Amino acid sequence: MHVSGLYSGIGGLELGFDRAGHHTILLCESDALATQVLRHRWPRVRLHPDVVTLNELPLETEVVTAGFPCQNISMAGDKTGLTGSKSAIISNLFRLLDQRVVPWIVIENVNFLLHVAHGSAIDSILYRLESYGYRWAYRVVDSRGFGLPQRRRRVYIVASQADDPRNVLLADDLPNIEWPKPDLGLPIGFYWTEGRSGNGLTGDAIPPLKAGSMLGIPSPPAVLLPNDRVVTPTIEAAELMQGFPERWTSILTDHRSRRYRWRLVGNAVSVPVAEWIGSRLSQPGNYDCRFDAELKPNMPWPDAAWNMGNGRMYSNVSQCPIRRRRGRISAFSTEKWPDLSRRALQGFTTRARQSSLNYPAGFLEALERGIREFGQS
Repeated sequence: MHVSGLYSGIGGLELGFDRAGHHTILLCESDALATQVLRHRWPRVRLHPDVVTLNELPLETEVVTAGFPCQNISMAGDKTGLTGSKSAIISNLFRLLDQRVVPWIVIENVNFLLHVAHGSAIDSILYRLESYGYRWAYRVVDSRGFGLPQRRRRVYIVASQADDPRNVLLADDLPNIEWPKPDLGLPIGFYWTEGRSGNGLTGDAIPPLKAGSMLGIPSPPAVLLPNDRVVTPTIEAAELMQGFPERWTSILTDHRSRRYRWRLVGNAVSVPVAEWIGSRLSQPGNYDCRFDAELKPNMPWPDAAWNMGNGRMYSNVSQCPIRRRRGRISAFSTEKWPDLSRRALQGFTTRARQSSLNYPAGFLEALERGIREFGQS
């Protein structure tokens, strides 16, 4: 199929769809540094500078991908929902559909989309899709189930006017997957910029890569290694943890751009998830809906739901669609990763000691040993 990508970022959705055999014909992105990456990676594809000024979709468009900005609908954002200054840009998708609907729509965003503004944000998007006659399915998917060592839960919405989106998004399911708990014998990922109200502790993986810290600083999470060393992934490792080829954003070479690469990678869509969706668009599965039930008004939004035109229903599928070899931080060359600074490590442990959060036995003590070793080196 021919794919038009809106809010393309550095092309996670589009790269995944290309890998699944589809063809990107339009990329649309307003971030100047992200467009450098797109122009470098798709030199022959039309690149439009801003969805706000895009007058119409290409006539041959069969799929529109839309991983729109999450700043107003994420846990770390201001939670103003789709009326916020950043996330309101989703309205341009519907402006373009007002002119001409397309066979397929694929939307991605943070899983807090289901909860922000008491669920009104996801309801608004689904209502608009229904108004155009689309059937839809959505599902929370964890990128960790696709062989990536990153706990990253995102909502994916697939909508179609003629086909069954459930066979794309819900047909595959691998329930009852258990992930490693934080264990001092394995690497433990955590947010070193936090500590009081959250920490993101993740066993043998990192918490979700983010565009920036609570203060808006582009920064990677930290990793406590079994030898008490505390390191941070390189930007190349972060690209791999999102499913991109290593050095995907390496066209950005000046000092400011190198730091900004963290923001671009943190904002991106995990490529293997997009590839799976693209593959199911080509070869749909067969979803069994016999055990689903009506999604009644005022019910909390579940992790998966659908509407085939006769009412909204909820689904009990898990966040893990397929079986892949588990991604592990311990499989990376962590000895080459840079150390977290003593100041940053001290700041985190101080905040953690002052908080009421629970930490695994020995975790904070291991960090404090690392601080002492800094002082001896």
